[in-house]
Amino acid sequence: MIVRSAEFELGAVQPVQWPKDGLPEFAFIGRSNVGKSSLLNRLLNRKSLARVSGKPGKTQEINFFRINDAFRLVDLPGYGYAAVSKTSRSLFAKRIETYLRERQPLIRILQLIDIRHPPMKNDIEAHQWLTTLGVPVCIVATKRDKLSGSKVNPAVKVIEQTLASGYPILPVSSEKNVGIEELWSLLETDLAAFEQNLAPTQGDGLVGDNHAGENE
Repeated sequence: MIVRSAEFELGAVQPVQWPKDGLPEFAFIGRSNVGKSSLLNRLLNRKSLARVSGKPGKTQEINFFRINDAFRLVDLPGYGYAAVSKTSRSLFAKRIETYLRERQPLIRILQLIDIRHPPMKNDIEAHQWLTTLGVPVCIVATKRDKLSGSKVNPAVKVIEQTLASGYPILPVSSEKNVGIEELWSLLETDLAAFEQNLAPTQGDGLVGDNHAGENE
């Protein structure tokens, strides 16, 4: 994917603020500090378009990024933010749920999980709920560079067995630019299907074996 233009379009707290032009969207969701902002910046080849925050739960809005005037990447508030109040957590959850249930241009959900650890309870609960939405999901296993090559496939297997949904898993490293090309390939395939009024594929074969033996 050649990113000719990428801009932060808006941060929305109410559905009435969502863009209304019908461009296809990819939603990124995951625990706070899982590396969403870093991944978005790497995908877009920008240093700080998506803001990286050191405070879990600080990002409260749904952030829309307009790419090539053709589609959007959507950054959803992180879950698992113990540092914020129960009321705030409930508000964030409702905001996320409303978007994922009601957003018509949404064509794929990217759930980010830290590859270094087995999925946590809220990762599992979120994934189980995501599988009920009827939107294709790809599990993006972040921080691939933090593991040696020999540990990547076993870590992917743990995620696969824990979530037990059959959705594809793609290990990536925003820092080392590993798996980014494969992720773009999946998104481009989805966009092509959208343009032809076809349903996106599930993205089989994205476990990332081509990179499993790399030493970083």
